[in-house]
Amino acid sequence: MNLTIKGLYIGIEQSLKGLRQNPEKVLQARATVESALSDGNTYYGINTGFGALARQRVGNEDLKQLQRNLILSHSVGTGDLIPKDISRLMLQLKVHALGIGNSGIARETFDRLLLFLEKDLIPAVPEKGSVGASGDLAPLAHMSLPLLGYGEFWNDEGSGTIAAEKALSTLGLNPIDLQAKDGLSLINGTQLMSSYGAFVLEKSLHLLKMADLIGAMSLEALQGSITPFDKRIHELRPHNGQQISAKNVRNLLVESEILESHRHCGKVQDPYSLRCIPQVHGASRDAIDHAIQTVETEINSVTDNPLVFDNGDIISGGNFHGQPLALVLDYSKIALAELASISERRTYLLLEGHDGLPKLLMERSGINSGFMIPQYTSAALVSENKVLAHPSSVDSIPTSLGQEDHVSMGSISAIHLYQIFKNLEQVLAIEMFTAAQALDFRKPLKPGKGVDIAHQYIRSKIAHATEDHFFKDEIKLAADILTGKSLIEEIEQNSITLQ
Repeated sequence: MNLTIKGLYIGIEQSLKGLRQNPEKVLQARATVESALSDGNTYYGINTGFGALARQRVGNEDLKQLQRNLILSHSVGTGDLIPKDISRLMLQLKVHALGIGNSGIARETFDRLLLFLEKDLIPAVPEKGSVGASGDLAPLAHMSLPLLGYGEFWNDEGSGTIAAEKALSTLGLNPIDLQAKDGLSLINGTQLMSSYGAFVLEKSLHLLKMADLIGAMSLEALQGSITPFDKRIHELRPHNGQQISAKNVRNLLVESEILESHRHCGKVQDPYSLRCIPQVHGASRDAIDHAIQTVETEINSVTDNPLVFDNGDIISGGNFHGQPLALVLDYSKIALAELASISERRTYLLLEGHDGLPKLLMERSGINSGFMIPQYTSAALVSENKVLAHPSSVDSIPTSLGQEDHVSMGSISAIHLYQIFKNLEQVLAIEMFTAAQALDFRKPLKPGKGVDIAHQYIRSKIAHATEDHFFKDEIKLAADILTGKSLIEEIEQNSITLQ
């Protein structure tokens, strides 16, 4: 079955269930590999060395050792561990790709990977070491180490690790022997890049809605105009994302008393961070949509090498090269960084004391710094994003004695995308927390129905601030609201449609 980003986790569950019940394609491909081992021909990585050693033939008596050595020698990753949720997704996507039936992995190896997932035995994998070309070699080698009794698993809490040998022993399991082709099937592939991309993009679908909602909150708090969101404007520049964001804001501002109170105020135009929400948010929406299409293609592809075909052919190619992912992950980095950038500008506007709001959103400033310093944090995160958003894919360093002379660096794109995504969550949470404070000063006037629901929801979790205190706890609460689904669900249950 094909996986989609929107239904990613349900799709993975169904895919793995199907593979447990019917591994027929896996078995057919394995039979092809077994047949090839006895035909006297040379097959890359099955009975040869790897990379620059591809011309060196390996005897049948050494084929198991060849695959074992491959995993051990390639487990040279470094840096922090990949978050447990992404490591789990990397293993799931690897199993899904092997299950398509063009890799030729042995049944015992495949079944052991399925067992890891059933028991939630998630390998602990260092994040650095892949250049995103011959697959994510080092990370996937670390992912595969527990098959041999080496490496580590995450503990149940995801706060530390446990030696794989100990975890297997507890379950009464022994390490397995990799068969010919197994090691190569395990480490050739783009599953590190794909898992980071799929993880971030799936969550970005929610963040895009939240960005429109939070932007609408700031618009109301700053008594901005709804005129730039007029449907007719966006029909004349009909980018899909732009039209969706404009419609979301219009829907959120229905029945607004604040809008009515200043409808004839004479203000001509708002700053771009308010007026151009549809154009900026919409461009990021369209970029994310494009990235989703590419990542969905990738996670339903076979990125192994060589590939095993039904007619018995075993063909070497370059499906492991991460360039398609590297480009769209870089594009996604820019798209998410821009959502943070415009959000921080709106936070800054909220502090300036426009249209009756107290400066820094506290009436006794001076003794109180008010909301001054959370904006500093946003500014720092936005500036960090500018560095992280530099396209990793424009770099290449040859590896494997020049055999692999152009690499994608998509793994670096993936890791930086995740960091930008986490920064964006904090920046949006700070704007939401700040806009809620500003909206308090517009009472008794009510904002639009959708914004009002959001404001009340936030106030049920975070109180209005009258003096300086430990804001960090409240920013964390705001981040929890932002990343949770309950607020959007409550808005949509009140007949307010958000796309």
